[in-house]
Amino acid sequence: MSSNENPGKALLLSSAPPSKEQEQRFLDFLKKKYGEDFELEWQEDQSIRAGFILKAAGQIYDWSAKARFEQLKRDIKQRVKSRDELMPLMRTTLTDWNESVAPIETGTVLSVGDGIATLDGLDGATYGEILLFDSDVRGMIQDFKEDSVGCILFGDDVYVRAGSTARRTGRTAGIPVGDAFLGRVIDSLGSPIDGLGEIEASDYRPMEVPAPGILDRQSVNVPMETGILSIDSMFPIGRGQRELIIGDRQTGKTAIALDTILNQKGKDVICIYVAIGQKASSVSRFVGALKAHDAMDYSIIINASASDPVPLQYIAPYTGCSLAEYFMYKGKDVLIVYDDLSKHAIAYRALSLLLERSPGREAYPGDVFYLHSRLLERSARLSDELGGGSITALPIVETQAGDISAYIPTNIISITDGQIFLESDLFFAGQRPAVNVGLSVSRVGGDAQTKAMKKAAGTLKLDLAQYREMEVFTQFSSDLDDLTKRQLLYGQGLMALLKQPQYKPYSQHQQVILLVTALAHLFETIPVHRINQAAAGLLAHFESTQTALCAGIDESGQLPDDVRDRIITAAEEYLGDSGFNS
Repeated sequence: MSSNENPGKALLLSSAPPSKEQEQRFLDFLKKKYGEDFELEWQEDQSIRAGFILKAAGQIYDWSAKARFEQLKRDIKQRVKSRDELMPLMRTTLTDWNESVAPIETGTVLSVGDGIATLDGLDGATYGEILLFDSDVRGMIQDFKEDSVGCILFGDDVYVRAGSTARRTGRTAGIPVGDAFLGRVIDSLGSPIDGLGEIEASDYRPMEVPAPGILDRQSVNVPMETGILSIDSMFPIGRGQRELIIGDRQTGKTAIALDTILNQKGKDVICIYVAIGQKASSVSRFVGALKAHDAMDYSIIINASASDPVPLQYIAPYTGCSLAEYFMYKGKDVLIVYDDLSKHAIAYRALSLLLERSPGREAYPGDVFYLHSRLLERSARLSDELGGGSITALPIVETQAGDISAYIPTNIISITDGQIFLESDLFFAGQRPAVNVGLSVSRVGGDAQTKAMKKAAGTLKLDLAQYREMEVFTQFSSDLDDLTKRQLLYGQGLMALLKQPQYKPYSQHQQVILLVTALAHLFETIPVHRINQAAAGLLAHFESTQTALCAGIDESGQLPDDVRDRIITAAEEYLGDSGFNS
């Protein structure tokens, strides 16, 4: 209840004074509602063309003509499914409409600033409920104190001032969803920001919902291929998995996510990219790359840029997850990228400190772990009874000087099913993608690989580990035996083969061909600086001369011994005749 209201008084607003009979009806209504007598005061308000507005006990009862019309509009909007049935439904609604007035609980703004409003009143409000302010700005309740509530604002706080009122809506935060969002760029509230017109939503989903239970899930065993050789061969990602991409600034984290999205073309996978705290120019380049490679048709971009209010950055990943769940529960496979959750944690830290919550480690609030766990737990592969859809999450986290033991990185590592660690030294040495084989891991592992990929990858990870150790021990030695030199050359060749240009994801058969050829030591005689050229030529040769073999690997996902032998034989002939080893 607002502090400036007397509980025994009620205020009646209208353009003309009420009659004695009307006044008594209002007093009887208040007596029945609250069980006590009220003193009724009338105040003229010419903005109310017809009807009355009654304010009592911190609540508003709106009997004005405008409110009744808005109520009728909401009733029609909730019932209508398509434009074809609009007219008959309007007739039915008008015939059956029984107007009723529900109380509107209001609160008064005590203070506002930095995207946070503090209000008194709102005794019945709930955590996460949406409030509507006088200026049509929306907010969400995020904090309760003994005599006030804290609300984050989803609009510019210059339109909200101390003394203005806000009313409860009874709804939790949510966004419109639907197939029409594909190919569009939207903000955290689901509104289009790409200049292509309004988006016709087909449903509405809350931003926060419980994650699917154990019985609603099935095991992760279908590959979500990235098209990146170093990842698909050693750290495979499955549909329904959560794989963290972690590394310092400017080490190619977003590039991996972009190539993974491009690799889903033609695979019936919906891709959602959530940009949190990024520069608008960076997001624009990302969208431009998707358009250039015809990938926007199956993609949705959610942009909460660095210039947006902090509350919009905070809700952005939940908006993306709600959209992803809409498609997942329709039986679709969804890939969602959160870029990045370290900026999301910073936004939440700013909100928490402004709401005067106690800071913890590195000034983050104590529930920052729960913040991300309840988001990432919603990624799953549903059971066949629920349609078999999936959400695969690729959260991105930025480290400082490669420190993966910092607070936010360790939190998210413990939530996810593995991480791809990108190392600055490798990146600046020209090894791109700069995947650190030693610190990267996939806890799903071979279950997320086809049998062809698992067989082709073979001892690749072990061979690279041996090469790294040998390289450390021999970097200061000048006298090496022939066997050691050969092993070093073999390792250098594998590292060169794992270099991959951006926007060029490999298909499954291309990866299998390269891995089989490399692990058969067929690249050993080729100078390291020519291996990428030789690999490109080899793939082109197979595409033109071994079309059936390539198609067979892609369709079956198998690599029989005779097919493997055919790959080795054809590769030996091509590399021997091509002159790359000179």
